[in-house]
Amino acid sequence: MSAFVLPGDPVPIPQTPGKPLKLGPGLLHVPSGDGSDSPDTVIATKAGVLGSNKKRKELWVEGNAIRYVPAPQESVVGIITNRSGEGYRVDIAGAHTACLDSLSFEGASKRNKPNLKVFVFKVGSIVYARVSLAHKDMEPELECFDANTRKAEGFGELKGGFMFPRPIFLRLFDQSYFLLPTLGAKFQMEIVLGLNGRIWIKTAEPKATIAIARCIDAVDTLSYGQEEVEAFINTMDLP
Repeated sequence: MSAFVLPGDPVPIPQTPGKPLKLGPGLLHVPSGDGSDSPDTVIATKAGVLGSNKKRKELWVEGNAIRYVPAPQESVVGIITNRSGEGYRVDIAGAHTACLDSLSFEGASKRNKPNLKVFVFKVGSIVYARVSLAHKDMEPELECFDANTRKAEGFGELKGGFMFPRPIFLRLFDQSYFLLPTLGAKFQMEIVLGLNGRIWIKTAEPKATIAIARCIDAVDTLSYGQEEVEAFINTMDLP
């Protein structure tokens, strides 16, 4: 499915027997006017190419929007911009900064909060967080734990590494997509993908970090395939 859609366009819903369809960024379910919750009414909220994953039964809109529009349960890579009262202000590339409360971490509570020194961030720190609240009339709120397990599950401060902006490249979230396994076979790396269009990479060598960023850019902008990426890597001066 590769149709181009504009905001407000109705989106055809594929049949997904046995499992509910999961809507990703750029799509909105609109309840029917008679009060019933019809699963067949979905519209696009941004311009882009309609993408789908039949195995995981997911549907989304992939575009090159510069500004991120927060949505609940989406994972984002943010930058701490200020300490505000009992929490932090976080730049998530949206119209407004988000709020990250000091209790929004695994094991944090009012009783043990003063002892949680590990959750003290400096301005400029990079964090991986989940959007817990997103509403057009309220500032977004973030949490650094998984909603189901209440464990950190990788959320929190991202130390070291290199972060760069990249318009939401949703194919990278598909485990069957070739790019990340190809890069993982060549480089020892840590990588975090944010649905707000930011990617964080950490490797042992700066050359490897630059090479990974160049490969992602080549696939996104030049539509490189697996063989082209492998040949591209071989042309680089790498240790």
